[in-house]
Amino acid sequence: MDTVLTETELVNVLTTLNAMEIRLLESIAVILAIWLLKTIILKIAFRKVTDLTDRYRWQKTAWYSAAALGVLLVGRIWFEGIHSLATFLGLLTAGIAIALRDPLVNIAGWLYIVSRRPFHVGDRIEVGDDAGDIVDLGMFHFAIMEIGKWVDADQNTGRIVYIPNGVVFSTPIGNFSEGWFEYIWTEIIVRISFESNWPKAKRILNDISMKHGKALSSAAQRKVRATTGRYMVIQSSVRPTAYTSVKDNGIQLATRYLCDPRRRRNSEQAVWEDILTEFAKHDDIQFAYPTQRFFNNAQEGKSGARSAFTGSEDQTGESDKTPSAASSKKPPAGN
Repeated sequence: MDTVLTETELVNVLTTLNAMEIRLLESIAVILAIWLLKTIILKIAFRKVTDLTDRYRWQKTAWYSAAALGVLLVGRIWFEGIHSLATFLGLLTAGIAIALRDPLVNIAGWLYIVSRRPFHVGDRIEVGDDAGDIVDLGMFHFAIMEIGKWVDADQNTGRIVYIPNGVVFSTPIGNFSEGWFEYIWTEIIVRISFESNWPKAKRILNDISMKHGKALSSAAQRKVRATTGRYMVIQSSVRPTAYTSVKDNGIQLATRYLCDPRRRRNSEQAVWEDILTEFAKHDDIQFAYPTQRFFNNAQEGKSGARSAFTGSEDQTGESDKTPSAASSKKPPAGN
């Protein structure tokens, strides 16, 4: 009797092993078939698509479609008793949700990104303390080519930073490329001395900012009109301009103009070189820098605001000397 039971158990084990081998072989066959189909589709698509961005999108779409199809087909092989797709997906998601919260949040973030499209591959974004150009969008994270940090201005550092997709639900995201008009405002601060001819300096700054920003302003104005249907945008002037203010050590002129976010450093360099060249041509324009100055009110102040008392001290602590005080001194008598 024991021998019969042992043989029966052996037959059952072999039957189970054969069933598992068959399912394993079927799963491998399904995966290979899906991979081959994806490869063929991409080869056909790449023959007609030459743009790198479009190729990237084709490749990501094919990968996602193949992965989803593979999960469904392989799942049906291993869960033969479950023919209802809704039941299968319900059991699958319930089991995964218990153990894998963060990956699920990242998948939800990915679905939000691909549906709402707050940014695309190639956009320049800022997420928390990280900023850069998006180079890849995945199901669990997206990758950016980092800019800034120890590199001055907005040039890349050479590092790839991977950011979980779930941050779209918890962290503000700034998009440099998906704005009113795909450009950003750049402001250059110039400080000149009080004695400088500031109206002339302001005109020079206006001419330079118009030179570098006028063409972009025209394109930006058209895009502002186009985006008013999508955003509640209060239209304002996009023309370059300059502003005047007074600081402790001089007159501050701020020129503001539009530029491409990826060319901001080159644009600032070109503007600064023009400013240095033009200011050097004028003797009545001088840059301001931290200095120490003593002001004699009696000699330098306005005639109506000078001290009225001979020998009195002004606010700087220096004595005022008037001509009458100087003339009262008599020369020594001669022999």
